[in-house]
Amino acid sequence: GKPAYRVSVNDFIIKALALALQKVPAANGVWAEDRILRMNHSDVGVAVAIDGGLYAPVVKKAEQKTISTISNEMRDLAARARTKKLKPEEYSGGSSSVSNLGMMGIRNFTAIINAPQSSILAIGASEQRAVVRNGEMKIVTQMTVTMTCDHRVMDGALGAELLGAFKGFIEKPMSMLV
Repeated sequence: GKPAYRVSVNDFIIKALALALQKVPAANGVWAEDRILRMNHSDVGVAVAIDGGLYAPVVKKAEQKTISTISNEMRDLAARARTKKLKPEEYSGGSSSVSNLGMMGIRNFTAIINAPQSSILAIGASEQRAVVRNGEMKIVTQMTVTMTCDHRVMDGALGAELLGAFKGFIEKPMSMLV
């Protein structure tokens, strides 16, 4: 039979960013005019292309949700974004977002931050690449992730720490299933 739900790579990416924001709490903030406002939960925006523009609905408390819950929620949010039926509270808030053009075959790009958020991950296509490991050529599946950060909240060192945490989770997807 057909599975009850189908998760996507993007659902794992949302969860990995949510967990990374918990692991690096200094990166889980927004610029609030004259100070940094720190968040307790990982509310992650997800760019959704719609006719004539872009919405970024927010998966609230994504660090607490299962991959399948994130998947079902994103399917619903994306469908309502495309028909312009999102409530304002569904596309506001959050400290970081994901913009994934990988499914369109884009290898890497730079995404623009959704203010007042402090970062955004630009997710490129997963593809097979030749790499050298221990002096031997291996074929591996890799994707390019580029992060844009608001330096008022997060400098390069903190951004690297967040990316490192994200990389740790996304490279071990089974660790996110518990």
